[in-house]
Amino acid sequence: MIYLDNAATTPITDNVLEAMLPWLKEGFGNPSSVYSVGRKSAIALNKARALCAEVLGCQPKNIFFTSGGTESDNHAIFAAAEKARAVGKMHIITSSVEHHAVLEPLRVLEKKGFRVTRLPVYDNGIVRVSDLEAAVTPDTAFVTVMAANNEIGTIQPIDGIGAVCRERGILFHTDAVQAFGNMPLDTNSVDMLSLSGHKLHAPKGVGLLYVREPASLPPFILGGSQQSGKRAGTENVAGIVGLAEAMRAAAEGAEEKRVKLLAMRERITREISKIKGARLNGDPERRLASNVNFSFEGVEGEALILQLDLAGIAVSSGSACTSGSLDPSHVLLALGLSHDEARSSVRITMSDLTTDEDIDGLLAVLPSAVDKLRYLRGISL
Repeated sequence: MIYLDNAATTPITDNVLEAMLPWLKEGFGNPSSVYSVGRKSAIALNKARALCAEVLGCQPKNIFFTSGGTESDNHAIFAAAEKARAVGKMHIITSSVEHHAVLEPLRVLEKKGFRVTRLPVYDNGIVRVSDLEAAVTPDTAFVTVMAANNEIGTIQPIDGIGAVCRERGILFHTDAVQAFGNMPLDTNSVDMLSLSGHKLHAPKGVGLLYVREPASLPPFILGGSQQSGKRAGTENVAGIVGLAEAMRAAAEGAEEKRVKLLAMRERITREISKIKGARLNGDPERRLASNVNFSFEGVEGEALILQLDLAGIAVSSGSACTSGSLDPSHVLLALGLSHDEARSSVRITMSDLTTDEDIDGLLAVLPSAVDKLRYLRGISL
């Protein structure tokens, strides 16, 4: 199999698995227990927290482990809304291309009386800081804008957004699930930041939320004193250890990975652009090195994915969280694509495990698969 859907999930690497194994077997103790097997788990948990903090450039107290990016996004948004309502602020600013883990909580808040401004991203998929400045009002409670888009890979001006928020005293959260390990991140630009382990070769079901001022954070889950009383429940020690190791490896190899993937991305973009009716979605430069997203005129994206799957190649049409939906991608519609154009898209995402041979295999099959699907529909370009 040629696996090119790394924005959906990544395989666990050997170094991560090796770090986890002791805590899946003999290191099974509950980290809240006072006897030795529990204390050993607690030590491993504390070391993992310290490593995550070191990688992010913050203190261990700023790190809260979660079940993944969706939980982290949900809690950041609901916590920020709770704080805002307490001081009478009811306006939220976001972008029109956020992940559903952000969009759905915001819809819930709208039903509870909050007003949400969704900033446009234009045809390149990027928010303009000037639009954010114009949208801010004295009633603005917080801003949530993702660092990099999960479908088209475009990189948002997080530093500029953060500067505006600091100047106006507005809380700023970013969903960095796709960004971490694929681009530089500075926690000094944000107040809260979400990460997910399974996007960086750690297991599914573990992530974290960075919080600049943890004392002001309302509890996520009640029922225990774990994680300073903010998120009750016995911690997933093995998963957290795996997350920390994955973050360490991603940070250490970030530049080497970026250079490798940028060459692959440019090759894929160059070759696919030769196909008639192919359109690159999102900014051609200000995007993750790991992401390529194309629409193919006259082709159903889902049909093309199945054709490639028959050839042993795994790609996607967008977010795995909306797989099976008949609705076109809200991200692609926000770029100005028609419904048909949005439904004709394919997302190709790579990781540091992707090889040149994988790209050879994709490019050997993709043009003929597009031609076949157009032929079956009686379309000639």
